[in-house]
Amino acid sequence: MVKAELAEFVTDDDLRLPGLLYEPQKKTQKVLIYLHGCGSTSVFYSVRDINIFADALTKAGIAFFPFNNRGAHIVKTLTRRQGLDNEVETLQGTAFEKIKECILDINGALNFLKKKGFKEFYCIGHSTGANKIVVYDHYVPKNEIKKYILWAGGDDVGLYYREMGSKKFHLALKKSKDMTDKGKGEKLVPRYLNKQVYSYQAFFDILNPDGDYNIFPFNDGINKLNLSIKPLFSKFSKIRKPTLVLYGDRDEYCYGDVKKCVTLLRSAVSGKKNFTFQIIPGADHGFTGKEEELAKMVVNWIK
Repeated sequence: MVKAELAEFVTDDDLRLPGLLYEPQKKTQKVLIYLHGCGSTSVFYSVRDINIFADALTKAGIAFFPFNNRGAHIVKTLTRRQGLDNEVETLQGTAFEKIKECILDINGALNFLKKKGFKEFYCIGHSTGANKIVVYDHYVPKNEIKKYILWAGGDDVGLYYREMGSKKFHLALKKSKDMTDKGKGEKLVPRYLNKQVYSYQAFFDILNPDGDYNIFPFNDGINKLNLSIKPLFSKFSKIRKPTLVLYGDRDEYCYGDVKKCVTLLRSAVSGKKNFTFQIIPGADHGFTGKEEELAKMVVNWIK
């Protein structure tokens, strides 16, 4: 019988975040941490995916910890611990998140799991969650996670560039940077720049071609856009831990050419043996209908 617990932990900057801890009947020291994507996502709404993962992992003797990071939902009020007996409310969610803050969330999750007795850590990230794993590895390379699974990492910079066009993209980038530099980063971006709800600081974080968000710059690489002055895929290429990279051949965010996107990734890490790449036939960005196949691959990678 699987033991399931609705859990809460505190991040490195004292935010309270919720998660679900699934444990097999027999005690284990292995646990997989799950990082969801951005936007309106939440592990509590991905019922089918989470249950399939939990079932496959716990049957293999591996615990599973999906949690809502601070970027869950578009806008979400969370509480921050302040002192011994006081808490304050703070606006979070994708509209306010900066991707580097994932370090605070992941460290909080690791500290929570260590207190639970786990000693062997793995991490899977879907969409922007994959980007966050790479960001975490870049800034905390000597971390306690043993293996990574990068599932359908996203090119937000390139997708916004394609959607907005060059002129509007650069206008939004400059305006967001200027407002952030002026200390007005938490103000919301006007709808003439973007129809989705974003603060200036979060929008600049997403659009900045030389920022932490731009982990998988497929559009820039394929079309030679020269948006970034930094080498493309530089953070990704520096990963030293065993890393499984997964894409579906029908991923709707890969510009109609998943093979070319994965080829760019392969080229960035040419000669490095710690990377394994797999393209799954018939799978879209969320691996709809392929969840059980995905879960089996993840279990085999961990074992």
